[in-house]
Amino acid sequence: MGKSHVFDARSQMPVSASELFSWHAREGAFERLAPPWERVEVLERTGDGIRQGARAVVRMKLGPISQRWVAEHTAYEEGSLFQDQQLSGPFSKWVHTHRMLQESASTSVLEDSIEYVLPVGPLGNAFGNGFARNKLARMFAYRHRVTREDLRRHAAFAGHGPLTVAITGASGLVGTSLTPFLTTGGHRVKRLVRGKADASRGEISWAPDKGQVDTDALEGTDAVVHLAGANVGQRWSPEYKDLILKSRTEGTRTLSEALARLKRKPRVLVCAVGTGFYGDRGDEPLTETSAPGTGFLADVCRAWEASTAPAEAAGIRVVHLRIGPVLDARDGALAKMLPAFKAGGGGPISSGRQWFSWVSLEDLLGLIHFSLFTEAARGPINAVAPGAVRQVDFARTLGRVLRRPAFFPVPAPVIRTLFGEMGQETVLSGAHVLPSAAERLGFPFLLPDLEEALRFTLGRTTAGPEYRLS
Repeated sequence: MGKSHVFDARSQMPVSASELFSWHAREGAFERLAPPWERVEVLERTGDGIRQGARAVVRMKLGPISQRWVAEHTAYEEGSLFQDQQLSGPFSKWVHTHRMLQESASTSVLEDSIEYVLPVGPLGNAFGNGFARNKLARMFAYRHRVTREDLRRHAAFAGHGPLTVAITGASGLVGTSLTPFLTTGGHRVKRLVRGKADASRGEISWAPDKGQVDTDALEGTDAVVHLAGANVGQRWSPEYKDLILKSRTEGTRTLSEALARLKRKPRVLVCAVGTGFYGDRGDEPLTETSAPGTGFLADVCRAWEASTAPAEAAGIRVVHLRIGPVLDARDGALAKMLPAFKAGGGGPISSGRQWFSWVSLEDLLGLIHFSLFTEAARGPINAVAPGAVRQVDFARTLGRVLRRPAFFPVPAPVIRTLFGEMGQETVLSGAHVLPSAAERLGFPFLLPDLEEALRFTLGRTTAGPEYRLS
């Protein structure tokens, strides 16, 4: 076996050691901490969470190659420590010890200590250790920041008690991230699914196209987050446009009517809409009081918001989050751009003058959470970062973060030929949307700056923890 190395990362956390430990022990912690730039899939879990003897089988993508990683938890000390060890995987040895150390009455220190041996003996040590250390530093900069900010966000509403939250669209980009964000904070999540539901997994059956929801299973829900709807990011035929419209209006109406019928109604319905509400508006600054725009998406968004009327009439607080393009390395607008930019072929689209009102996935999760608890949050709220940019500046910033050129323009006719009306409305059009309501309500943005947001989700920073290498 080759030389053994130790990598330590330490960060202060804004809660006690026991609260920090509890966050890690709850369902969803692994998914919450998986870096978005890594392709990680949990294939199997056995045993009791992070307790000794529990195992997990994970599939990882290392470039074009898939690698299985089997790990077993080998130590557990309630409130202060747990440990996992690789049984098979890419390293010759891997032992990861998670320590939660009390620092003061209200703060603690998270320490991740990894003892590892690289494969292929001295050759791996000579050529791979620098790469491995950088990879670990990027990973734990992300993990520690997610942990700290999640704890801070949950602590802000700790006095309101845990909620039972129902989520539609739980299998999409936002839903798959929102679920572990909520469960690690101590909340219970129920997922609305099409077809047969598994009650033991917290699932609720619904068929929005048929106007059906299992209202009995919805009873006792404190809040609902509605994320479901057909993907707009593909070429629109007349039939697909009809599907986009119906998936949003009929699904929202079905859900709203079901919530209105409940004996114990939820406190709040947070409904995801889109900044497409404003249409193509050039340089006009747009707030929640701005008039709707024109075009297919603007028409859809207006009808979408109107479909929550039954819930509002029943006294349920309704929030319409008008969400801009969500930046996350796993999926969505950014993920679609990455291959071209990584290959050095990225650049502005058309003139590049159109506004790009983006939001980081982390701040979207935070704004949903904030809306669940903030009584003054109601009606339209623009879910965009304060740092909107023109598309040409977005391209330059992404190129700088990736250390790639970003000056190859994509002419407008190419977009129209490839994507038709969808390309015109979602790529060539722009709107300078401002988060006026969120800022007025005091929502604290985590990633308001574009470059910082890109570096965070792409793992292009090691800032944050204190590191010790040996």
